[in-house]
Amino acid sequence: MLGATAAAGDTEAGEKLDAAIRSIGALDEAAMREAAARLDQLIKPPGSLGRLEELAIRLAGITGTPVAERPLRKAVVVMAGDHGVCDEGVSAFPQEVTPQMVLNFLQGGAAINVLARQTGAEVVCVDIGVKGDLAHERLLSRRVRGGTANMARGAAMTREEAIRALVAGIEVAEELAERGYGLFATGEMGIGNTTPSAALLAVWGGLEAKEVVGRGTGIDDAGLARKREAVERAIAVNRPDEADPLDVLSKLGGLEIAGLAGVIIGAASRRCPVVIDGFISTVAALAACKLAPGAEPYLIASHLSEERGHGLALRKLGLAPMLHLGMRLGEGTGAALVFPLIDAAGGVLREMATFDSAGVSKG
Repeated sequence: MLGATAAAGDTEAGEKLDAAIRSIGALDEAAMREAAARLDQLIKPPGSLGRLEELAIRLAGITGTPVAERPLRKAVVVMAGDHGVCDEGVSAFPQEVTPQMVLNFLQGGAAINVLARQTGAEVVCVDIGVKGDLAHERLLSRRVRGGTANMARGAAMTREEAIRALVAGIEVAEELAERGYGLFATGEMGIGNTTPSAALLAVWGGLEAKEVVGRGTGIDDAGLARKREAVERAIAVNRPDEADPLDVLSKLGGLEIAGLAGVIIGAASRRCPVVIDGFISTVAALAACKLAPGAEPYLIASHLSEERGHGLALRKLGLAPMLHLGMRLGEGTGAALVFPLIDAAGGVLREMATFDSAGVSKG
């Protein structure tokens, strides 16, 4: 995958990105076979736990451990960044909401905090590109720049900035893995970020703006028209090269989208599963897989968002969501709800009796 960053020059950040991409390994087939064999020995009809069994087998392949001794330690990484395209009137909320919501996350009062607490997960907030100053003892500052430029009038960021955002995400994942976290969820905060997500999906999916642009925070019909026009103009002005993932990401993306793509690449390089949330997180996963195709098996799709385009992005990745709850909040909320299912899949392998151990006749 060296070709993905070669055009950026032989920079330290580019080398770090390439090294992480190269270090992603294939799933452990032996561990998957062992997990599948144990599932068939458990006191139940073969395959009767459906997708829970499929999840258990894939987790074994990701981690290389057929039967985990304990549940994986969980972290929801919430990347925050602002977007210059908000100047086009694409959101129902002003940009000031981004830092305000980040502080709410840090104070524990947002929906993601509530759901994370219920599942024993830690919320890790990262300022990768919020407009304005942010300070909090629990905030991870990985700022690349104070928000992207207006993609409807030029490139959202430079190629170097996109690489730096990717590497920031990789390093966050690596740091958390070193601290013992083995299961990640991707969350985001950034007013206007469904607009760059729609633009990225339009290019990578070969789709028109009207197919991928949704109402985001709840814009009216006039706002929806402005949003579609902004996406169309951004693609026309920037002429992104679909064959060059970094060109597309830098011209049309967001800093938090690139950061989340980096988290996915970094987690996969450490053999850690990643639960992706809604539309923005899924487009970030698409960016990660464009750069590092080997990352795809490490992804778990949590839910199907109500945001237009999310289902198309999931299909592009070949992923099926675990839940469909009519959600469209973001923050990582849908991903957090899947943590108990992942714990359940591991618990079945670890704790359920076999026919032999229970003294039950096998049909």
